[in-house]
Amino acid sequence: MSKIGKPPAQKLTGPALPRRNRSAPVRGTAAFCLLIAASVLVVACGGASQTSSTAAPSTSPAHTPSALTTWSLPGADLVNSRDVGGPINASNVSTLGVAWTVPIRAHGQFGSYATTPVMANGVLYTQDLDSNVQAIDFTSGKVIWTHKYNSPDEGPNGVTFANGNLYGATNRAAFALDAATGKQLWTRTLIRNPNEGIDMAPGYHDGTVYVSTVPGNPNTFYAGNGQGVLWALDAATGATKWKFDEVPADLWSEAHKNINSGGGTWDPPTFDNQGNLYIGVSNPAPFTGSAKFPWGSSRPGPDLYTDSIVKLNADTGKLIWYYQLTPHDLYDYDLENSPILATASGRQIVIDAGKAGIVVAVDRQTGKLVWKRPVGVHNGHENDNLIAEAGGFSKLHIPETVEPGDLGGVESQLASNGTTVFAAVNNLPWTYKGQGLTGISPAVPFSKGTGELVAVDETTGNVRWDDKLPSSAYGAATIANDVVFTTTFNGTLYAFNASNGAELWHTNLSSTTNAPVAVDGNTVLTAASFPSAAGRALIIAYRLGAHGKLPAPTTKTPPASTPMPPAAKGGVKIATRTIPGLGPVLVNAQGHTLYSFAPDKDQKVTCVGSCAEVWPPAFLPSGQKPTASGPVKQALLSSDPDPAGGKVITYAGWPLYTFVSDTAPGAATGQALNLNGGPWYVLSPSGQVIKTKP
Repeated sequence: MSKIGKPPAQKLTGPALPRRNRSAPVRGTAAFCLLIAASVLVVACGGASQTSSTAAPSTSPAHTPSALTTWSLPGADLVNSRDVGGPINASNVSTLGVAWTVPIRAHGQFGSYATTPVMANGVLYTQDLDSNVQAIDFTSGKVIWTHKYNSPDEGPNGVTFANGNLYGATNRAAFALDAATGKQLWTRTLIRNPNEGIDMAPGYHDGTVYVSTVPGNPNTFYAGNGQGVLWALDAATGATKWKFDEVPADLWSEAHKNINSGGGTWDPPTFDNQGNLYIGVSNPAPFTGSAKFPWGSSRPGPDLYTDSIVKLNADTGKLIWYYQLTPHDLYDYDLENSPILATASGRQIVIDAGKAGIVVAVDRQTGKLVWKRPVGVHNGHENDNLIAEAGGFSKLHIPETVEPGDLGGVESQLASNGTTVFAAVNNLPWTYKGQGLTGISPAVPFSKGTGELVAVDETTGNVRWDDKLPSSAYGAATIANDVVFTTTFNGTLYAFNASNGAELWHTNLSSTTNAPVAVDGNTVLTAASFPSAAGRALIIAYRLGAHGKLPAPTTKTPPASTPMPPAAKGGVKIATRTIPGLGPVLVNAQGHTLYSFAPDKDQKVTCVGSCAEVWPPAFLPSGQKPTASGPVKQALLSSDPDPAGGKVITYAGWPLYTFVSDTAPGAATGQALNLNGGPWYVLSPSGQVIKTKP
């Protein structure tokens, strides 16, 4: 079921202070559309909705395919089409070669870099996941200046260029920089409390910068009392023009405000030429619920405006309409991507998709559903949210494996060439072992996720083609003429024919990646953003006719100091491996480095929820015991209970964890990182915490 309509009676928006005497009436009454089956196309659903407006319809033109040749905004243009022209096409894309690379120095729980860079006046501007901003000569790859913030961010983030300035954000504040020098012009703190953050590239239009908060940051996420708020800031000063509460200040229950949180946007708003903007809003929490309030019962009702496309007056912040795809979301199904504006058979529509793995088109004037298309793998949980909203908890089950999972569906931005919308899809199921964040984990390793690049007809919602990919496609979709680009987690940059999906070219990056792609003229830009043991985190420019080579790996995978024996019956092996600069450290039976978490100093497991997604605990299977190998001391091995259930292996009292960025044996990319609430360190065979930075 999905919902459209005007704002509900309770106060859900913050102060909307008019900057000009322009207003737009709220359209429609609430209407509902039942999705009979996930695989069935729904057309013009929600017919009970009516409009209360007599305003003239928008005359915003359709997106003109390949009208741009310069990637000057995070989504390429104001309608976030991610579509440019220029010389790159299907006939010459295979001649792309390495033009230059720039090292990425950041370290984050979701990699080092998740930005679509922007170009202006021969300079590339970009931001890493420590919020540091760089200006890079577009021709040579030479770094012109760097402004360091050292503010870890979960991403995606990035900067926006306008009128000689750059606009961006740290994990707590918006800022403006002089694009020529990197000098900070202003900064404005936007979060209300330590449970909130920012992880988006700002939008810019007509002298206003648009930035949203989210209910979390690298130290904590969905801890309660986290509210997504969209701020409209004066581009010259950072002063507030208006703000829009994406979720209510009481978080749907004053009594449970300390438990609930929600909203936020990941990517810039989309703008039409009638003074309106469109955003995609993220999920409510806790999900699936909490031990005391299962299945989201601490946040009764649809939890507006989460998982929604929202249309606002850009001058005042006044709500015009909303379309909610997933009322009372249970599975973190953000509708997080920037909406795209299109015209289909003369009808102006808005297209969006998110982690529910559903592409939707709604009428641009009313918000009524036009069509709905599931993409990727779905295993039958599309209506669990409606069952929970109605109180049918006995029909729902834990444990449960759900797909799309927490990092599945359409995780990154769509692209449109005016007739077809392209979606990069992730197939990665997640297992829910209990209520709340402490009970969720991938059902398969990240490296085992698969992907798809799907082309959907913008008029009908029919699938034109669907390319299956061997790894999760976190790299969004990007168009250059008749070529569609994306990247996959295994470190591959792909180019496909936009008309039929035929693969035209692919190349291996210097490491695994979750970075998107930008195209400017004869150059394609992406990044190897998830460095492994031998890989390197790099921004990479591929240019037509270039013949450069990627830098050699930083290190070879070091040999094991102790053979890696398979797990024996009744025992889980803990061994050692020598890592340059660190010496012998604890590893699991597969050779992956094991870490201690400083907040666990009281000898208990404290990395739970979203922390455990990035630092998976070393679980001890029921009926087994940890077994020492080589110099590991059996007397120091034990286990502690995990709040999510089960037991975690400990050594010298320290619970042990792996790190998702360590994609190969011998990697120790998590060493000495300060993430998710504290620092992470490897352990020696004697049980000593090693704090040396590699």
